[in-house]
Amino acid sequence: MAAKPDEMAYYKHSKMLQVDYKPPSRDWMDPSVDFRPGSWIYPAKAKNLKILDLPNPRDWSPTDEDWKLPDNWKEIILEGMAERLEKYRSFRLFMDICVRCGACADKCHFFIGGGDPKNMPVLRAELVRSIYRRHFTTAGKIFGKLAGGRELTIDVIKEWFYYLFQCTECRRCSVFCPYGIDTAEITMIGRELLNLVGCHINWAIEPVANCFMTGNHMGILPHAYKDMADFLAEETEEIIGIDVKGDFNRKGAEILFITPSGDIFGDPGIITFMGYLTLFRYLKDQGLDITWSTYASEGGNFGLFTSHEMIKRLNVKMYAEAKRLKVKWILGGECGHMWRVVNQYMDTMNGPADFLEEPVSPITGTKFENAKSTKMVHITEFTADLIKNNKLKLDPSRNDHVKVTFHDSCNPARAMGLLEEPRYVIKNVCNNFYEMPDNTIREQTFCCGGGAGLGTEEMMEMRLRGGLPRGNAVKYVQEKHDVNRLACICAIDRATLVTVCDYWAPGVQVTGIHELVANALVFDGEKERTTDLRGEPLKGMEGEEE
Repeated sequence: MAAKPDEMAYYKHSKMLQVDYKPPSRDWMDPSVDFRPGSWIYPAKAKNLKILDLPNPRDWSPTDEDWKLPDNWKEIILEGMAERLEKYRSFRLFMDICVRCGACADKCHFFIGGGDPKNMPVLRAELVRSIYRRHFTTAGKIFGKLAGGRELTIDVIKEWFYYLFQCTECRRCSVFCPYGIDTAEITMIGRELLNLVGCHINWAIEPVANCFMTGNHMGILPHAYKDMADFLAEETEEIIGIDVKGDFNRKGAEILFITPSGDIFGDPGIITFMGYLTLFRYLKDQGLDITWSTYASEGGNFGLFTSHEMIKRLNVKMYAEAKRLKVKWILGGECGHMWRVVNQYMDTMNGPADFLEEPVSPITGTKFENAKSTKMVHITEFTADLIKNNKLKLDPSRNDHVKVTFHDSCNPARAMGLLEEPRYVIKNVCNNFYEMPDNTIREQTFCCGGGAGLGTEEMMEMRLRGGLPRGNAVKYVQEKHDVNRLACICAIDRATLVTVCDYWAPGVQVTGIHELVANALVFDGEKERTTDLRGEPLKGMEGEEE
């Protein structure tokens, strides 16, 4: 949800976004933090913790003196850390091998936009690593602070909550680490430990609870989900003159399509949803046999921001539904964290989906060998293959009213290596495409500033600070090439980048790629197009009536 105009004006004209890189006078081991408005997120509500059977449900606030932790909270945290050091070899490795070289220091968007040294990835990780050193290494047990160890205190827990929820787990820092340390994994473990004593944020926990109750983060019930999909199909039909309604929960279909519920919930995601409907209707006459589910109605996985166990519990719903509907394979929509989970965790957490078939495009015959284990294909791979094999009739001039740049969404880019396919699609459906500077895209892409459960209103100051690097790159191509559209393949990006662009690059709108695809698709017997899916006039049609 975008900030209200008066809120945007407040941030723009205040001094809150002035960046001061001067080191603070206090020692970094001092765990004191300032829970000022705009820098922290409301804690998880007791009802949501109860739904998920998570520890210590209660009403509390980070600004309270007493956080109402269990009496044995210290024992719980240290036992949890010991368990994870034993279970995850990577965690112990990341605790031991960092030499604090600082290669990652200036790579985090929150440090760049805020100047707080504890948002340097190396130092944010040290907040956890220092407890490890004190309690799990011989040097730390003997020499304590001299060996880089800190005592685990209530103030440390508060510091963890403050800074671990100022990390979007984007993993940009890991690209530059000479030792390959994945600081996002440290953030994930730290959040798991906080979860053991009931300290989590509601913006991550409530979507997980909703997913358990309704199958999606938004809490949309099955009948409401279908009603909203039908409504968007009707809106699409008014524009292109063709019935694009999909079908739902049909057993025996070849393909199950799953996309983030954010695509059916709010602008501009709903336009991307309309794009999916348009593409699938176009391919129907070529043999596409696809169904949607109103039960596994969520591709996203907020478990990635909660715990490894929660990742597993949420990921399995997609495959359980695929088994119930007896489909052959799964096609996934434009989502971010869905694809990190599927590509990096699926096999070890849920196991290979051996009951499904290796995906083969029913239109082109292409075998997607990269999905041999997961049985799940990203829609930009699918669409790029269609274009390469000349299966889509496209008129890119229908997108001539937009000048497009592309934001590499963190998880598909860094966790999946999905770099060329989105660009290939865009270049074939648009005539005006411009890249942002090289050090802000592809593997080095900057985060939207609102991922990992941080995309909420009360976090607005940090979101705008964290959005500075991406917003600055968008502003650059806006001024140089008159770019007015920022494309991405992530539902969180489509939500949070609206605010980032409104603040840092006013006039640039956010779009999903398949909105652009649908604009360019040419149907046999279609009515003359005068507008795009947003209802905005095509170039040269500004004076035409609909």
